[in-house]
Amino acid sequence: MKVLVINCGSSSLKYQLIDSESEEVLAKGLCERIGIDGSAITHQPAGGEKIKTEVDMPNHTSAVQFVIEKLTDKEVGVISSLEEIDAIGHRIVHGGEKFAGSVIITDEVIKAIEECNDLAPLHNPANLIGINSCKEIMPKVPMVGVFDTAFHQTMPKKAYLYGLPLSCYEKYKVRRYGFHGTSHDFVSKRAAEILGKDRKDLKIIVCHLGNGASVSAVKYGESVDTSMGLTPLEGLIMGTRSGDLDPAIITFLAEKEGISAQEVINICNKQSGVLGLSDGLSSDFRDLALAAADGNETAETALETYAYRVGKYIGAYAAAMNGVDVIAFTAGAGENNAEVRALIGQYIGFLGTNIDPEKNKIRGEEVILSDEGAKVVTMIVPTNEELAIARETVRLVEG
Repeated sequence: MKVLVINCGSSSLKYQLIDSESEEVLAKGLCERIGIDGSAITHQPAGGEKIKTEVDMPNHTSAVQFVIEKLTDKEVGVISSLEEIDAIGHRIVHGGEKFAGSVIITDEVIKAIEECNDLAPLHNPANLIGINSCKEIMPKVPMVGVFDTAFHQTMPKKAYLYGLPLSCYEKYKVRRYGFHGTSHDFVSKRAAEILGKDRKDLKIIVCHLGNGASVSAVKYGESVDTSMGLTPLEGLIMGTRSGDLDPAIITFLAEKEGISAQEVINICNKQSGVLGLSDGLSSDFRDLALAAADGNETAETALETYAYRVGKYIGAYAAAMNGVDVIAFTAGAGENNAEVRALIGQYIGFLGTNIDPEKNKIRGEEVILSDEGAKVVTMIVPTNEELAIARETVRLVEG
């Protein structure tokens, strides 16, 4: 089965065409600046070079059409026609309490996703545009929705309720939802496989450390807590997001700066995190690590503050599960930034991680970082959300 995996943003569309039998990525690409001047598609067939083409993409439907054209192109394509696409898997950010797992997309499902738009106003509408665009161009191809929030629906009330009046939850569903669920699910499964164990026998902490970052506690195969909350703003300090802060800061800054609360939230989302802490130097951990090595104190402080927050969450989740067997690092910084992992390692050694400094230099590979016999196995497990979405799509369509 050939599965087209779609990840739509407000002005972008990422895609991969995956052969489900071999799990090979046949082609992948990105449509950028959709609906904006200078739109372009970058396409890369397996084993080939990236090909960037500037084209006018007024909307997502035109972007999907260009994706099909690239996939079926005689020179750079990998299929002869769109009839070879057997199913489409869509990443959907927020499913609220409506979806505890992936689903075949129907008109009723689309309506339910729309009802979650208030919870993810930047993401869900874009995801729906991608769904409707594919539906228009490929109406007979089955589609599956895979939700970032679904894996965390196993959290108990004590983990997902906030200390607010219960009416806030009952009326508006204000609660912790968590995100990156597809990644946390994939990585915790893969970590158990690498160790030759059943995930149902392990307590695993997954650290998804990308530009957006979150930590999850996966106890015996189920998510029991995670750092992101009602929105992806809560939790760790991230690339440009503040993470946890005193809610009174919102009105305090609004009054001091003479701006609205929403403008403060925008600052928290787009100008904060390590970008803000480094005084605007960079939100990229590679840049910060290089700057810190050159003696830049603000970059060094940003990295140390970030690592401290991750270490605190790991300790908290070890307590939440009454122990931990495995800590898995994944995503951009988690997989590739040895400096960040080393800084985090300073705070989790008490758990018995025994991270080998030489092994920690490895980038982007599946590797056990701990010395043999360590009480807690610490490892790098590269995430693959697209493959996870493809697997879910195949499971539901074939089922």
